[in-house]
Amino acid sequence: MFSLLADKLQGVFRNLSGKGKISESNITDALREVRMALLEADVHFQVAKDFIARVKEQAMGEAVLKSVSPGQQIVKIFHDELTRVLGGEASELNLTPPARLLIVGLNGAGKTTTCGKLANFLRKQGKAPALIACDLYRPAAIEQLATLGRQLNVPVFTPPPGETNVLVAAKLALQWLAETPHNVAIFDTAGRQEIDEALVKEVQQLKEMLQPQEVLLVADAATGQQAVSVATHFHEALQITGLILTKLDGDARGGAALSMREVTKQPIKFAGNGEKMDAFEVFHPDRLAGRILGMGDIVSLVENAAAAINEDDAKRMEQRMMRAEFDFNDFLEMFAMMKKLGPLDKILGMLPGMGKVADMNIDEKQMSRPKAIVQSMTHEERSKPDILNARRRQRIARGSGTTVTEVNEIISRFGEMRKMMKQMPMMQKMMGKKKRGQGMFAR
Repeated sequence: MFSLLADKLQGVFRNLSGKGKISESNITDALREVRMALLEADVHFQVAKDFIARVKEQAMGEAVLKSVSPGQQIVKIFHDELTRVLGGEASELNLTPPARLLIVGLNGAGKTTTCGKLANFLRKQGKAPALIACDLYRPAAIEQLATLGRQLNVPVFTPPPGETNVLVAAKLALQWLAETPHNVAIFDTAGRQEIDEALVKEVQQLKEMLQPQEVLLVADAATGQQAVSVATHFHEALQITGLILTKLDGDARGGAALSMREVTKQPIKFAGNGEKMDAFEVFHPDRLAGRILGMGDIVSLVENAAAAINEDDAKRMEQRMMRAEFDFNDFLEMFAMMKKLGPLDKILGMLPGMGKVADMNIDEKQMSRPKAIVQSMTHEERSKPDILNARRRQRIARGSGTTVTEVNEIISRFGEMRKMMKQMPMMQKMMGKKKRGQGMFAR
């Protein structure tokens, strides 16, 4: 998401940083490019216009023009303004009992799947969610929700076969909820290909009956210019309390995120970035702004690592690194840890300066070659890399389907890694802090 906008903005900032002095002319030219980049990313023209006006007002200030590092000052202005447009801070759900969440949106936005992801997210947070099927129009919607409930071990209410009145179905659901152990109810509603009065009236009546704590609009991040009319219409009719953006992993433009948040003034609460049930995360405006501007997102990377990697395994590997005992068995374990964090391009995209990772054409199969080489070693060879002579390396190359040159390169890089570990007192100091409970995996 946002890769087109990120590329353009980072190019503009490189040009500004390369200039010895920032002038009004430099800034005007740069902002003209930024405005075009926003429009190409499908940001609504009024949102783009207002954004540029606010940035220009700040960038023209004397504090920037006379700054020692004006290029960096302007990047900060952009970061702060992007963060503001995207919502400022992450917004929590209102789960005041009885916690009822009404999920609305058009067909194809991913409402039913999002209901499952949200239930999965809340379950991991220690909540007891229940799913309620109120989409009586799409033939497969009820069965889809029931299937997701079985997969996630979450209770699901399904209306009686043939029921066509959503208010009757909702009333039955409330009776069912009264007898069901839960503390959050998620209501999946019907959508249409386009907004129509029948859809709006039905959801309005449902909202009036349920009195939900949250009305969440699920919207496809690739909606583009249509995003503004969709968000505006739903907000005027239902006073939505937040947005959930779906398919963030598939849209290179992402202007919908900027546009919908700005026109509704309601927070983007969650983002879906894949098909799996755990591809769902709290939306952090400042972190996304950092990714767009090429600053990375180290905080999310650390959180993902803490969630995916066993703390005892991580500590054990740290200790082996400190004692320079790191061998090829540890290499395989580290490789497995990286795989748990998700696709390599996603991981690299969280690192500063790696925003253009999509252009690197990373081949996951290529990246698995080092693993194949190590797996072709005997246990003794993995534990004692120093015994890897020419004959052994030839056998490993044949066993892994690679060349001796590739085997030599992996062994050489591994040797450099071990050498670095011995020569990094700073790393040892950091490890010492972690042992005292101040590190990444401290709780």
